[in-house]
Amino acid sequence: MSNIQDLEPKGLWKNFYALTQVPRPSGHLEKVQQFLLNWAKERAIDAFMDNAGNIVMTQPATPGYENLKTVTMEAHMDMVPQKTPESTHHFETDPIETYIDGEWVKARGTTLGSDDGMGVATAMAILEDKTLEHGPIEAIFTVDEETCMYGVNNLQPGTLKGDILLNLDNETEGEFVLGSAGGEDVQASLEYQEADAEASHIAMKLTLKGLKGGHSGLEINEGRANANKLMARVLTEVVESLDADLASWVGGNMRNAIPSSSTAIITLAPEDKEELIGIAAEWLGIFKNEYKATEDGIQLLVEEVEKPAKVVPEEIRDNLINAVMACPAGVARMIPESPEIVETSCNLGIVSIQNGKAETDVLVRSSMDTQLDALEGSIKAVFSMAGMAVEFTGRYGSWQPDFDSPIIKVIGKLYQQMFGEPCRVQVVHAGLECSIIKGVYPNMDMVSFGPTLRSPHTPNERCFIPSVGKYWKFVLELLKNIPEK
Repeated sequence: MSNIQDLEPKGLWKNFYALTQVPRPSGHLEKVQQFLLNWAKERAIDAFMDNAGNIVMTQPATPGYENLKTVTMEAHMDMVPQKTPESTHHFETDPIETYIDGEWVKARGTTLGSDDGMGVATAMAILEDKTLEHGPIEAIFTVDEETCMYGVNNLQPGTLKGDILLNLDNETEGEFVLGSAGGEDVQASLEYQEADAEASHIAMKLTLKGLKGGHSGLEINEGRANANKLMARVLTEVVESLDADLASWVGGNMRNAIPSSSTAIITLAPEDKEELIGIAAEWLGIFKNEYKATEDGIQLLVEEVEKPAKVVPEEIRDNLINAVMACPAGVARMIPESPEIVETSCNLGIVSIQNGKAETDVLVRSSMDTQLDALEGSIKAVFSMAGMAVEFTGRYGSWQPDFDSPIIKVIGKLYQQMFGEPCRVQVVHAGLECSIIKGVYPNMDMVSFGPTLRSPHTPNERCFIPSVGKYWKFVLELLKNIPEK
């Protein structure tokens, strides 16, 4: 079997495949919005697009289930656009190429988009299947969850009618989430006047790649390397030892993805070329040793390239490298009462220094507002000392767990009955849209769950096929067991 449309349950996989054929990277959702509206129209499903670009669909109860509370199924339509260095994929125009590898569905050279395409496909499959039994249901497919949660941040009261929210955006089957961390972007920027490159210098390109990267909420505690932080260590020695100049430095492209690659172009005296190669080899050995338990593909390549005309002025160069060196990255604190769960972390997701402008983007997460503020203060101090302007954007609050949630009690009993084992009720470090929706609809009972995905936000993203059938079976049974009004 090579076509994911042949997998079971066919309704879900058919719709997921259809989504993979429609470009939907964050920030470029016009095609998928129109696709969803056309899809609903073809099936006589009531649908509309709200002021924020979210797509809402509704379906009445099947006969005999009219007295159940209204369920809102929620998933985000955008996907993280990450690809391997060798991939020629264009996320704004090209479909995702999926394939089956044993028990996993994967994509060739890119993110798969199962985060959160599996959630969208689940709701689509339920809405179009007239044989299913359920109370009144609606679905909302939100905009740009992966970048700024624009869709839910602009959700208006009265748009949704549901009493219970099923957020279909979790990555482990059998795990039901009742709480998540809040977060905010810390963006720093500086414009500078470039200096002329030394006439006698040559240009060398340093490419650090092959890291696993990963989801900055789900996998921040796995000890994976941050390519920007590693490159800062290399550049610090290169500049100090070889009196090299920095022409450009670009690493990462999503604030919520741990950067898996980072590239810098430097200029230096021709006679220092061999020493640079030796320094890079030493650092590669250090990194392989430090991360031997978590990274198995680290590469640090050195090649001569055409010399750029301009470089970063010396003082600004030093300040910028020092700032990235000093910027926190990774786990800052675990929850003291639950030391297995991350409380506070940050991800230095983007570094861009080129063409007279320096920019960094750090995503800070925490389930405690005061710790979020404290870590943001540290990051602001670091970049402010480098002369950069610092801005805070896109703040969203934490979703505080309600362990007495009526829907989680139903879920616990039903899961045990169906599978003979207890489900796991969790609080996660990743940010979920539930916290923002709760602010607009405070009386909604909420839970997040989904099939098993691994390494979202990376080209190694994959979906575990056996988990999808189990998850689907549970969703259908849950819809028949929703509490009455």
